[in-house]
Amino acid sequence: MKTQAKILICYNSPVSIFSIYNGKPADESLDSKDLSEHSFASNMLEIENHLKAFFTDVKSLPIDKNVNRTIEEITSYNPDAILNFVESVEGITYYEYCIAGLYELLGYQYTGNVPQTLGNCLDKKRAKEILYSNGINTPRAVTLAPKEKFTKKDVNLTYPLILKLVDEDASIGISENSVVNSYQELKKHFTFLTETYNKSLIVEEYIVGRELNCAVLGDKPLPISEIDFTGLPEGLPKIVTYDGKWIEGSTYYNFTKPVCPAKIDSDTKKKVEEIAKQAYKVLGCRDYARVDVRLSNDGTPYVIEINPNPDVSSDSGFARAAAASGKSYGELLFTITSFALQRKYNDTKNKAV
Repeated sequence: MKTQAKILICYNSPVSIFSIYNGKPADESLDSKDLSEHSFASNMLEIENHLKAFFTDVKSLPIDKNVNRTIEEITSYNPDAILNFVESVEGITYYEYCIAGLYELLGYQYTGNVPQTLGNCLDKKRAKEILYSNGINTPRAVTLAPKEKFTKKDVNLTYPLILKLVDEDASIGISENSVVNSYQELKKHFTFLTETYNKSLIVEEYIVGRELNCAVLGDKPLPISEIDFTGLPEGLPKIVTYDGKWIEGSTYYNFTKPVCPAKIDSDTKKKVEEIAKQAYKVLGCRDYARVDVRLSNDGTPYVIEINPNPDVSSDSGFARAAAASGKSYGELLFTITSFALQRKYNDTKNKAV
């Protein structure tokens, strides 16, 4: 029997705002569109159909900068819960937490993380500060602003280093050029990235070793995934690049394969699950998130990123981890939606007391 509930799926309208997304000169690029957004939007009908198997009324709403229209659409539909898949608004990532704030101002329960958590995780510098202050391993790093004048002494870190945009996700700006082995390489790539994106960078120590990620659903870790770089040509850094995620036919796409469950021993599994749960907790996560980890050659796990609004399309890593735990894709969507419905039920119950 279906649950009597109106479910509104909110997602970001696909848009491209950068001329280059994969973090390297355009003449080396196979595609310049942010396919991450287009890919998810194309799965919306599939998501709706899965949820219609559980709930009586399901509708989707693409979100853009037309706030008045968004408010009108949400309030006229008056959902029991909003399934929040908005990662940016018209390509602007920091609007992600503003949309969650809008739901709260309108008084609707929604899935996923609250504005503060979304903002803290998006800002890699702030996320690191929170991890550091709670004693959680994360690579040492410095932040550099566009056009900032700096010297070798200002970057008091151990090479190799990796350069990332402070407030972007989906591996935007990440390429084989992101890992640098000298101050000269750092200066060159700093200039390219800041001139291309006009954004601050975080420069962190690159952890040589394995790359793992741990999806957390509720407060329980799902089976750990590993990124298998077998076959990647020698000399290319073993990292998850934009090409590796989104550009079919590229070298990184062909040789960046997720394996779930990861082939790790029980001690490593325990350490990665524990650090993922700690990161999830101190960043104030709820419902679901993904914690990315580098495992050094001596077996020490380092949190490199917390994604509080990860892709949950049917071919995503999160869905793959859920499947490895025994959950179908429809059951995953139902579980996530139920978190918000339970909060609405609790609110209604408390008001009645």
